[in-house]
Amino acid sequence: MSTKYVIIVPDGAADNPQECFDGQTVIEAADTPNMDKIATDGRQGVCQTVPNSMPAGSDVAMMSLLGYDPKTCYTGRAPIEAAAQEIKLAPDDWVFRCNLVTTADERMVDHSAGHISTKEAVTLIQELVNATDSDSIKFHTGVSYRHLAVISGLDFSKVTTQPPHDFIGEKLSKILPKGKQADFLNHLIAKSVQLFADHPINKVRSDLGENPVSSAWFWGQGQKACMERFEKKHGLSGAVITAVDLVRGLAKLIGFDLISVDGATGYLDTNFAGKGEAAIEAMDNYDFVFVHIEAPDEAGHSGSAEHKKEAIEHIDRFIVGPVYEALQTYDQYRILVMPDHPTPVAERCHIGEPVPFAMAGNGIKGILNKPYCERNSFESGFEIQNGPDLMEYFLKI
Repeated sequence: MSTKYVIIVPDGAADNPQECFDGQTVIEAADTPNMDKIATDGRQGVCQTVPNSMPAGSDVAMMSLLGYDPKTCYTGRAPIEAAAQEIKLAPDDWVFRCNLVTTADERMVDHSAGHISTKEAVTLIQELVNATDSDSIKFHTGVSYRHLAVISGLDFSKVTTQPPHDFIGEKLSKILPKGKQADFLNHLIAKSVQLFADHPINKVRSDLGENPVSSAWFWGQGQKACMERFEKKHGLSGAVITAVDLVRGLAKLIGFDLISVDGATGYLDTNFAGKGEAAIEAMDNYDFVFVHIEAPDEAGHSGSAEHKKEAIEHIDRFIVGPVYEALQTYDQYRILVMPDHPTPVAERCHIGEPVPFAMAGNGIKGILNKPYCERNSFESGFEIQNGPDLMEYFLKI
């Protein structure tokens, strides 16, 4: 019988010690008996998912976690999300992530405009489409604040952009696009400010005490992405469960099937139990199942240690526990639990530090009989310095 493999990713869960938790990290403070059992049944360690030479984005870290070297495969975040939306890119097209953001006093305040609803966002993006008198740019609406813009006929290889979620509170003058063709992007941003300033949607949001949409924000640019199929690389069929276009895009690029779960939102209100149930069902049909949960990362960006703790506990209870129990009904199995990168609540942004992992299953022998957390993972002495190597180890121990 073939081995069943499951990876569960609590996005951004790793953190630093918190005063509110008496010096414990969020993972340490959280009640995670199932993650702890995986760590003690098997082994834990740390992995450097983000190369030192690259930005600490989920795109880079997730690519590395899936076993692909971002130094050779990465072309930008937006091309991955374009793959998720099945947007066809010509060789000279550049695609940008287009956030709807909140700014105030010339500073970045909120990368998500209060997690604006998709319905509101689509209306605002359409306003920008109507006001853009250029055939060279096309907008593609996504979910909530996350959208894409495809620009043709210009070379953006020398432009520098910044992800808004990593610069909360920063002056806009420091993080606006810079370099060749930056004027084109800054003109679009300025135009969006004018369009959105007195929009009825923003008036309602302000009356309700919600963050208004101040502008569109362009970042994460790149050209068409191409990656080797996972089945060709490892001989395994695979499926992904996620609510995030970035992970959907990676799944499309490596040939994984996408499994949708009703009520999966990417936030703390996501359908945790539904994701766990879907993963268990998928194990019958696929060799490899990848479950991604965005909620801890969003809590980190919002600076809420309590929400992050709650998200991690839900992941442990409704996903890790049931999946680990179900896996043990198979003759051969392995499970791996790890964040893609840390998103510390104090910094409210991604950082490129090593992340703790725990794995268990056939052929995996323990190192340290202690609960899963950052301290114990480092104490184990088991460190994988090149992120993609972890997949090889996990599959071929």
